[in-house]
Amino acid sequence: MKLLFVCLGNICRSPLAQGIMEHLVKEKDLESQFELDSAGTGNWHTGNLADPRSLATAEHHGFSLTHRARTVVPPDFEEFDLILAMDKDNFHNLQYMAKTSSQKKKICMIRDWDPEGEGEVPDPYYGTIEDFETVYRMLYRSNQRLLEILLSEGNVKC
Repeated sequence: MKLLFVCLGNICRSPLAQGIMEHLVKEKDLESQFELDSAGTGNWHTGNLADPRSLATAEHHGFSLTHRARTVVPPDFEEFDLILAMDKDNFHNLQYMAKTSSQKKKICMIRDWDPEGEGEVPDPYYGTIEDFETVYRMLYRSNQRLLEILLSEGNVKC
């Protein structure tokens, strides 16, 4: 299963989402069954490591982020099985970028799997470390539930 996590600049939410899923997959010894990546719909931070607060949040929860920011590219829509947007703006940008209906069907909101409620993952970029912790909890719940469904059903639909 190939999953792509997407936010705006690929330095806060999406690398944290990728790192959380990598951590969950590793705990279950399932690395060979998943390919995980993250990207942004904007290119301002291409090549940069994650925001220091995302790095600190990951370290606080026992894993590291090594991903370097990149921008969503057209081949992503064919290569990945699911493209997981953090918010509605990125969801709509991805829908616009997708060229076919089958590509559009791969695009979901990550919090569609949050057992505590649907909606957006707020961008913590202008916030505090506590905002990054809130984002972590949303992403952890969403990823944990998504992984459970993928393991039990083998597939999900957006």
